[in-house]
This record gives sequence, C-alpha cells and structure tokens, in this order.
Amino acid sequence: MAYEMTVGLEIHVELATKSKMFCSCKNLPAQAGDPVEPNINVCPICMAHPGTLPTINEEAIRQLIRVGLALNCEIPENSKFDRKSYFYPDLPKGYQISQYDMPICKDGGMKIGEHVIRLERIHMEEDAGTLKHEGNGTLVDYNRAGMPLMELVTKPDIRSSDQIAKFAKELQLILRYLGASDADIEKGQMRVEVNISLNMGTKVEVKNIGSISAAVKAAEYEYKRQVEAIEKGEKIIQETRGWDDEKEITVSQRVKEGSADYRYFPEPDLPPMRFTEKMVEEIRATLPELPQQRRDRFLRQYGLTESQIEIFTVTKEFGDFFEEVASELGEPRLYTLAANYIVTEQPSNINPENFAELIKKISRKELSSTAAKIVLDEMAVSGRDPDEIMKEKDLGQISDAGDLANDVDEVISANSKAVEDYKKGKVESLKFLVGKIMAATKGKANPEVIMDLLKQKLAS
Repeated sequence: MAYEMTVGLEIHVELATKSKMFCSCKNLPAQAGDPVEPNINVCPICMAHPGTLPTINEEAIRQLIRVGLALNCEIPENSKFDRKSYFYPDLPKGYQISQYDMPICKDGGMKIGEHVIRLERIHMEEDAGTLKHEGNGTLVDYNRAGMPLMELVTKPDIRSSDQIAKFAKELQLILRYLGASDADIEKGQMRVEVNISLNMGTKVEVKNIGSISAAVKAAEYEYKRQVEAIEKGEKIIQETRGWDDEKEITVSQRVKEGSADYRYFPEPDLPPMRFTEKMVEEIRATLPELPQQRRDRFLRQYGLTESQIEIFTVTKEFGDFFEEVASELGEPRLYTLAANYIVTEQPSNINPENFAELIKKISRKELSSTAAKIVLDEMAVSGRDPDEIMKEKDLGQISDAGDLANDVDEVISANSKAVEDYKKGKVESLKFLVGKIMAATKGKANPEVIMDLLKQKLAS
C-alpha cells in the first residue's frame, strides 16, 4: 500500500509591535529577542488583576491584516475575539483571548514552485508566559504573556518535508519584508507545529519544534513511525507529540484536545471588530514589494541568474546595494559582473558609486581580478575611491600589446624548453609561460593579452 504524507502547519509568530496585545506594557522580547529580566514587562491588565479591562492594540491588528493581504487572504468585514479555556499557569487569567469562528484573515495561500499551499486562516491571540522547571518546582516569567501572537493555519496541502521547509522560509521572509516580525525561530519569535497524517487519515500534532530543519526531521520521523505502526496492525490515535531534538524522535505528550475542550465563547470585555473595504485598501497600499515580486522584477529588469536573484531576495541589503550600483553603472551588460562581485565579496563600507566605478575598471581590463580584490579590501577598510587606491598601490593592469611585447620576448628567450614543449602540443607549457610573464610584470599584465601575444609569436 502506498502511503502519502499529508501535512498541515500551525505557525505562531510574535508581532513586533511597541506594546502588548491588550495593554500598554512594552513588547521588548518580540522587538529585540534579547534576554530580559523576568516579570518586568507586566502590569495589572496582563497579570489579570480584578477590575482591569483589556483594550485592543490597533497596530497589531493592522500588521496582521498586512500579513493576510500579502498571503492573498480575504479580510471579512466582521471579526471578534473569543475566550479559550486554558489549563496552564503561564496565563494568569486562566484563559486565553484568541479567535475561533470569526478570524481576521481567512483562505489565501502561497505558491511553492508549481504547488499551491492553501491557508485555512490567520488569527490574532495573546501569547503565554514562559515556564522554567527547576528541581521539583516551576518558575513563571510573564514578560511574554499578552504579547500579540499571530497564528497561521494551513490546509493539509503539504506533501513532502521539503515543502514544509520552503513554506516556512518563505513565510519568514515575507514577515521580515513587511516588518511584522523578525521571525527568529531560535529566539522564539516564530514557532512551527506540524500536523501529519497518512493519506488524510488520523492527524497527529507535533510540538516543541525549535527550527525549520527540526520541523523537517519531525515530519520525516513521524511519517516513518506511522507507516511502521500501520504495517504492524496498530491504530494511529489523535494525539499531541513532542519533538526530542537530541534523540530526533517524537514522544507522546497527551491526547489531542478538540475545540469543545477549549469551551470557546465570545470575549465579553472586547467589542467586535469591523473592517471596511476602504480601511482594508488603505492597509493594502502600505504593502512593500514582496519576495516573489522582487524575484520576478530582478529577472525581468536585470537578467540575473536564479542563484544571484535568490541571494538578493533572501539577503535584502545585498539586493538593495546591487540596485544602487546598477543605477550608477547604467550599462545592462555590467549587471551580471557587478552581481558576481557582490555575491562573492559581500562588500561593506563601500558606497555604490565607488563600487560601480570599480566594476567599470574591471570590465575595461584596467584591473586584474587579483588587483581588484586588493582594491576592494582597501575600499572596505578606508571607504576611498578605487582610482586613489590603484595609484597608491600601482595596481593598474597593462592591456596594451605594445607595452607587453618586450616582456613576452624576454620570457620566450629565457624558456626555450617550454617553448619547444608547446610547439610539440603540450598546452600546459603555454600557461607556464603566461605565469612567467605575470611574475615579470608583478601581476599587472592582462592574461588574455599575454595569451594572444604568445600564440602569435610562437606560431611564427
């Protein structure tokens, strides 16, 4: 029997707003991801003191809508918050404010190659605090409690672990382009949970996943575990399993709750939300160029290779630098050369105008590749323009055949054996002679010009 992997993802993302979701406490962990002293970003509201009331963070709602629009979601006119029964001590209220039947974003999807992964929903909720187990006790840090937390749920459209990685990485990139979140998984700003079944059968949820690569491994392990269980005649139960990163296995945690266990009901302390078409379109107008749009434009506008485009999309600052250099070059034939140098050298502390001038000199053969590396390194340290560095270090490349003729003649005269070997068909001897001339000119000669001169003289 053939077993098809069927995966849906639940991805939680901490949004980088200034304050928490329902109070004015600072949202520092989401912004910086740096260690913060426990329980300092708290107030009576997020600590659920009697008589306090939450208020909705408009900035977080707008960010969520931007994410939804970037993923082609529908934004319903009406939405609301709900209470979700919560059985753990990391939310002091004893319940979580979340969304159930009226999410802010629904449907939508992302194209991965030729495969479309549809979205079920994207909704807003509040994050829980963090638990630290020490000996026989547990400490609770409420700094994270109440932070705006986006939850994205895909439909079970994923058919391979490779698609899991591609979806998560592209979502991460979109969130960063939008400025919605740094989405750093290692800092807990983005958390991926995998729902996996075989042939759309009983679903098992895998939590405690600390990286995209771990999500891939968890899906692959769980697929193998379920196949082996079925072939032994065992029944797959609907449960929540945890990922053990050290052993690279999933372990049973609890029987999976259903929506009835959470006892959802409309949040009585928050008003319903209404999003007009005008409001949604105003938010849509704030969307930047998104990663796939950038890829398409870089191919169309600059004709770069697929690998160059991907680097300039994933590492956006390199792509931005390339565009500034390209505008200074003004010559489409030099775009690929400039892109190659940016990708391999990863220049820093160099202004685009000076970098473009260096690329022009390389293309005009005024600089050898070796000399260009020396100039680039100096530009990165001092920020000076290439002309000044070339003059100071005497790095100009000699490309005039007349200027190189004497050096070529001298090397031919001094290396008669290599000359004879070349004439007998040993091509490597020509490279030996080129090296000798390069040494004689202290690396300043143009290798292509030398090669042509040698071939001419040795053919006569």
